[in-house]
Amino acid sequence: MPGQSITNGLTIDVEDYFQVSALAPYIPREQWDLRECRVERNVDRILLMLEANQTKATFFTLGWIAERYPRLVRRIVDDGHELASHGYGHQRVSDLTEATFSADIELAKKLLEDISGQEVRGYRAPSFSIGEGNLWAFDCLERAGYRYSSSIYPIHHDHYGMPDAPRFAHRVRAGLLELPVTTARFFDRNWPASGGGYFRLLPYALSRWLLQQVNQRDRQPAIFYFHPWEIDAGQPRITGISAKTRFRHYVNLQYTEGRLQRLIADFKWGRVDRVFLDSPLAEPVVKQ
Repeated sequence: MPGQSITNGLTIDVEDYFQVSALAPYIPREQWDLRECRVERNVDRILLMLEANQTKATFFTLGWIAERYPRLVRRIVDDGHELASHGYGHQRVSDLTEATFSADIELAKKLLEDISGQEVRGYRAPSFSIGEGNLWAFDCLERAGYRYSSSIYPIHHDHYGMPDAPRFAHRVRAGLLELPVTTARFFDRNWPASGGGYFRLLPYALSRWLLQQVNQRDRQPAIFYFHPWEIDAGQPRITGISAKTRFRHYVNLQYTEGRLQRLIADFKWGRVDRVFLDSPLAEPVVKQ
């Protein structure tokens, strides 16, 4: 495929279906332990898919998950993937104070490192919830010992987004490296090109074309993300949710795994730390 000379960052946000921010109004946090947990089987399927394609990735993992499923964490590391932090309890940074955010990211980092025996260098905010109103979060991450963040989505969205942020790797406060998830720029606007619900909604050919534009036109590595629950069409259906939330969460779940297999074959992928931190060409160049 054209563009395979560039290695892109493949990322998985390790959380279960009942921990999604959009479902928070319907599933109280204190009920999480009462829900059927499906994350282990779904991560196992992802690991087998990556192994079959000889592909490495970065797993941004919740401390809540790691605490309950340490075998999952150890298998990720044993298979040669990067273990990174998604915080402890999947709380949006925009809902936390500086003190409670620091406590969350420090607890998650310690749990993940104690279980895996490896340093955790990366962090991704739940729901890309770092924006103009809470840039202090980068100072907290630097103090906690993180090397990079992948927490900004430079698009307009009703739940998140920082559309005026740089589209590619750049240094932020305290010198932390921020790696925004990927957008393609057309008509003076950034368009989502990096996974999640957009990947499930859009035709695969369009998603592939958008990523090709980033590799070929911008000559930049992309960062793509998905969740384990997005390959699980058999997950329990949550009742009483709004039509908009139902559509966003369940659209095309049955097709996601097949699309991911095509995506992995069509592009060159690697761990985020090796693409952006350990490469001799990793020093970021800000490019809109």
